[in-house]
Amino acid sequence: MTNLPRHIAIIMDGNGRWAKIRGMTRFEGHREGAESVRVVVQTCRKLGIEVLTLYAFSLENWERPGSEISALINLLVQYLHSERGEMIEKGIRLRALGEIERFPESVQANLNEVVELTKGNQDMTLNLALSYGGRSEIIRATRMICEKCAEGELEPHMITETLFTDYLYTQSLPDPDLLIRTSGEFRISNFLLWQIAYTEIYITPVYWPDFREEQLFEAIRDYQSRERRFGKVSE
Repeated sequence: MTNLPRHIAIIMDGNGRWAKIRGMTRFEGHREGAESVRVVVQTCRKLGIEVLTLYAFSLENWERPGSEISALINLLVQYLHSERGEMIEKGIRLRALGEIERFPESVQANLNEVVELTKGNQDMTLNLALSYGGRSEIIRATRMICEKCAEGELEPHMITETLFTDYLYTQSLPDPDLLIRTSGEFRISNFLLWQIAYTEIYITPVYWPDFREEQLFEAIRDYQSRERRFGKVSE
């Protein structure tokens, strides 16, 4: 229980392949993946992890078939309804990262309701990256800063890394200490491009629907074995 990461980010990958090798539909893979979300959130809360960020729906996912998009959105709404009580009871604050306005208004209303209900919770922050892209986030922050400069509220010399960070979706949160990617793919898929500059990356071949408590412990144990130097030399 020592040297735990403050912030864990996860690229939840492999639902479709998990389903395919079992002769199941992609929806069934996503549904089982939702159970992994439940387990991982509960386990992180028990461990005392301060922030958990889950890559739930990327901007690129809008290019998938409409039936799959609808299934993913329905799972999101089901999750919000089934877990809101648990979030309130366990002190979990929900935040949404991404272009939420692209979702149907009813979905936005459900999401905003849980965000509002949990905004005072302080035991853990759960970020759901929804309609999210790292490049888009950086462009969005740049535009807002440019607008501030045009309005005379900022001068170019005032722009620092700290100021830029304040315009990201993750403002006020620590950068991820550990990034986990399931399904064995060695890429970051446009996820938290600014925030993971010095994040430790852990790749597991396990598909997301099979990623549960023990797999999370294994990733954390691996993280604890590393020496983080942030570009400096070892002591």
